[in-house]
Amino acid sequence: MASPAPEDLVVTRAGLDDWAVVKGWAADEGWNPGLADAGPFFAQDPDGFFLGRIDGEVVSAISVVNHGTDYAFLGHYLVRPDLRGRGHGLTTWKTVLAHAGNRTVGLDGVVAQQDNYRRSGFESAHRTVRFTGTAPAAGTPRDIRVVRPEDVADITAYDAICTPADRPRFVAHWLTGPGHHAVVRRSGDRVTGYGVIRPGHDCPRIGPLFADTADDARALVAALTADAAGRQVAVDVPENNPAGVALAEEAGFTPSFETARMYTGPVRQYARERVFGVTTLELG
Repeated sequence: MASPAPEDLVVTRAGLDDWAVVKGWAADEGWNPGLADAGPFFAQDPDGFFLGRIDGEVVSAISVVNHGTDYAFLGHYLVRPDLRGRGHGLTTWKTVLAHAGNRTVGLDGVVAQQDNYRRSGFESAHRTVRFTGTAPAAGTPRDIRVVRPEDVADITAYDAICTPADRPRFVAHWLTGPGHHAVVRRSGDRVTGYGVIRPGHDCPRIGPLFADTADDARALVAALTADAAGRQVAVDVPENNPAGVALAEEAGFTPSFETARMYTGPVRQYARERVFGVTTLELG
């Protein structure tokens, strides 16, 4: 896929090895990208990542990752700072959105871009607030343990209840990514919540944090941060789950960043009340 643009911008699909420059840009924007995010991202839809180049030099990026036949998620919308305002971002955007086909597209838009997204047909669903704070000095509750291979199928099914689309390939890689620490809580044979913490550019990030109740989520956070006591950690909490916001505030975390979840159309119903922390702002 290629599209000429001002100053001979050419947009093509990106491979996993190409994506390191984008991680650096995201870090410069203060997004605190996970250090090993790229592998799980590409596992979900390896054809959904794009770079814009001028004379072979990368100047823009975007991802449009398809989740099944009805839903796609847009992220990593970036232009090199010294080349902004020249149309490169918009050209990249227009070129790659075709990858989503007729799917509803979601994104988590930073405040500065939300009006532009509305003009492109996106409507706000809710705010998501990044809460950052010092990890509590708490031990791992007895009924929470590290995820095992035999848990993956049940966790994948639970994840599907908490998200607008199934994403089995992504979940399998996210649970086992380098540096990712995944835990699960069960009641008998039933999963009542799971979570992952991963190293980030600035501090570790919790995501997802999916749980039946606030008590489940609180216990999962204790397990996830057991080895991070006294360090800064971050979690992205959707405001349409007031219990999630209350849990973050109870832990003494404070808002440090915000986005808006936006969609171009309807998405399937999912258990918003179980989403105490989204997985990642870059992939939903």
